[in-house]
Amino acid sequence: MEVQGKIKMIGDTQTFGSNGFRKREVVVTTEEQYPQHILVEFVQDKCELLNNYSVGQPVKIGVNLRGREWVNPQGETKYFNSIQGWRIENLAAQSQQGGAPVPPADQFEPANNLNDEDYDDLPF
Repeated sequence: MEVQGKIKMIGDTQTFGSNGFRKREVVVTTEEQYPQHILVEFVQDKCELLNNYSVGQPVKIGVNLRGREWVNPQGETKYFNSIQGWRIENLAAQSQQGGAPVPPADQFEPANNLNDEDYDDLPF
């Protein structure tokens, strides 16, 4: 799955527990009729992927949905969801690179070797 939009916020890397679990959050605002502010978590070694990004950049993030179950002290079961990022791409760099420019149609030579007897077997 992917989330695409502009970076609204990039958090600092946070470390939790004695085993050093690391997490870094980014908020991406989608560009659609009703923009959404999507919080994406990058964990452990993926935290560094955000180092080269800044607020306002258009990005595409590869994500996985994660869910977990937790039983509180009163015995009630609760469920939590998170969106975990595993890849991030700068969309501004892609639009600047583009592809090789295609010459205008009038710069192509017309085909002169057409034969009416050639059979076109394409089904459409």
